Amino acid sequence: MGISTDSRVYRNLTPSQLYEHALRRREGVVTAAGPFCAVTSPHTGRSPNDKFLVQEPESAAQIWWGKVNQPIAPAQFEKLKADVEQHLATQELFLRDVYAGADPGYRLPIRFITPNAWHALFVYNMFLRPSDEQLSGFEPGFEVLHAPEFQANPALHGTKSGTFIIISFARRTVLIGGTRYAGELKKSIFSVLNYLLPTQGVLSMHCSANVGKQGDCALFFGLSGTGKTTLSADPERRLIGDDEHGWSDDGIFNFEGGCYAKVIKLSREGEPEIFATTQMFGTVLENVDVHPETGVVDFNSQRITENTRASYPIHYIPNHVPEGMAGHPSHIVFLTADAFGVMPPIAKLSADQAMYHFLSGYTAKVAGTERGVTEPKETFSACFGAPFLPLPPTVYAKMLGERIAQHGVVCWLVNTGWTGGPYGVGHRMSLKHTRGMIRAALSGQLDNVPTRREPVFGLQVPQHVPGVPDDVLDPRKTWKDPVAYDAQAARLTALFVKNFDQFASAVSPSVRNAGPRPQPLAPNP
Repeated sequence: MGISTDSRVYRNLTPSQLYEHALRRREGVVTAAGPFCAVTSPHTGRSPNDKFLVQEPESAAQIWWGKVNQPIAPAQFEKLKADVEQHLATQELFLRDVYAGADPGYRLPIRFITPNAWHALFVYNMFLRPSDEQLSGFEPGFEVLHAPEFQANPALHGTKSGTFIIISFARRTVLIGGTRYAGELKKSIFSVLNYLLPTQGVLSMHCSANVGKQGDCALFFGLSGTGKTTLSADPERRLIGDDEHGWSDDGIFNFEGGCYAKVIKLSREGEPEIFATTQMFGTVLENVDVHPETGVVDFNSQRITENTRASYPIHYIPNHVPEGMAGHPSHIVFLTADAFGVMPPIAKLSADQAMYHFLSGYTAKVAGTERGVTEPKETFSACFGAPFLPLPPTVYAKMLGERIAQHGVVCWLVNTGWTGGPYGVGHRMSLKHTRGMIRAALSGQLDNVPTRREPVFGLQVPQHVPGVPDDVLDPRKTWKDPVAYDAQAARLTALFVKNFDQFASAVSPSVRNAGPRPQPLAPNP
């Protein structure tokens, strides 16, 4: 990998060996229940403004250049790569060989080099683990150089700060530095697959997936905090994966071998399957508050960050699909956490509406989740994963639309956000009710129930769902002041219309008209 070192290089160690090295190196602590916990401050989340793609002749014409995919010159990449290699050459190194992609026909072999044992354990958890026989002849198709303590020089290396996540498709190399946040290791490979797989006829997707007893597969698209991981970990269905999947001509396959769950306010009662993983040896906890004397974890604490995480192998979820593959999906669920309190808790989508909401990728951030956010803030992320899309969003949308039509997939929009008012006034949707609605939808119980046309987005909303009060299904009725709801709905509609302008010329009129129509804005109540 271009690194000449006299220091020790540890290759493909077991989790217990990585624990020993991580403790020896004081990289974190072992909690009372057994997981290893590390703190990544000051970076406790991804750094999207520090992500770059090398501007290379082989790929430049295909890339969706802009705020998401910032260009960097090949010469600057080579200089930074040489400096990273020199930096890593002075340290102990942990090498980890893994696969991304459960389908052998589309599997990408990846080699990670990191100076931290716990990051090597994270990679072991998150990706597919080759057998000893496969490791003996392992040849990487992509390489990742991870230098969390190295700071780039923007004037010299062309970065914006000391932090960098840079992908070179020509050199098949990823450089990551200036941040300890482990999510960058995972998501950089997702970006790589989002470039490589569509050229092979595979739709890459930011979604979780599970399968029912009858082999009926379901996909769950959604941004962070909308419930992808929580709702796909259903004891009544087998988990295929919680975050990243491909859809080939043969069906669905997981990209990963593990899960990366948000654990803020995690409880045994609310999410028993995920909670159980946080009591197991081998799980990596990230930025979770641990009592310094007892080793007991406080999942309710936001002392370090709200973005607390657990990384664990997927087989820690008992009801999983070991092969990581399934047939073509029967249902697709788009998840949104609407902090404006406007969207219905569940609605059936037409094919055009599915394309509209896939390209919109809407959710909302709430006060306290990010510095400077004091009221609900809309977030539109194309394909529910814009930060990881090297190609234009319409490329992925076209592929999804073709597959929905070919396989007769039923699409749903589910709001896991607020009802009875916006954030600060209303309350979060009941997880029990949301689970009930999704189970009813996936089982076919809602196929023939009466629906009403919701007036804001023109969505078809079931009038009755087993186990869910009828009033919950009509968000306007949950507000004490219906006029205030109408004003809020008009503001949210305007945000949708403004955001979709960027796609208006690239989609059909039927998709363009499948969203909400502009409404007169009422005064802020």
